Amino acid sequence: MTTAKRKRMPRAERERQMIEVAEQVFSERGYAAASMDEIAELVGVSKPMLYEYFRSKEGLLLACIAESRAALREVTERATVGAETAEEALRRGLLAFFVFIRERRQAWSLLRHEMALIGTPAAEEIEQTRRQQTDLIAALVSGYFDGEDELRAEASAELVVGACERLAIWCERFPAVTPEMATGYAMDMLWSGLSRHGR
Repeated sequence: MTTAKRKRMPRAERERQMIEVAEQVFSERGYAAASMDEIAELVGVSKPMLYEYFRSKEGLLLACIAESRAALREVTERATVGAETAEEALRRGLLAFFVFIRERRQAWSLLRHEMALIGTPAAEEIEQTRRQQTDLIAALVSGYFDGEDELRAEASAELVVGACERLAIWCERFPAVTPEMATGYAMDMLWSGLSRHGR
């Protein structure tokens, strides 16, 4: 990585730049080993300016996670627009998720390394990301089950999210597995179970 030259820019743009660099450093070094000095140097700002924007290293991490969560929500929601069936919506949403983790590896790295952050605000932010995705999936399949079983829809969403998280981690070991292949694997296993209880 090369050090960026500092230049005047709008606050929102500067904040976005700081988050992008921090995301890269956190994913490469890990949160504990990441240095605010290094992040500031790479952005091309002073360390006090980083603290002015985010208050602390943890605040910067929380901003990175929040940005990743918003980006994931946007791509998965957009992917399901216009789907005519619950199956099609789920397939589109899963494909968007697997594409996201392939194209945004650093963001995905932050979202999946919650074990080292248990008991911290960052862990809560990551759980909110998981909750966001389960709520989206539950909404996609609600009304699909007999009797509009909301509990079954929520339970199914939890299973989908949990299974896809593990599948995504597995995919990291096998770069040849494309997002389309991962989506197919997930749908083959998950939809066969969901469809047995559908209308």
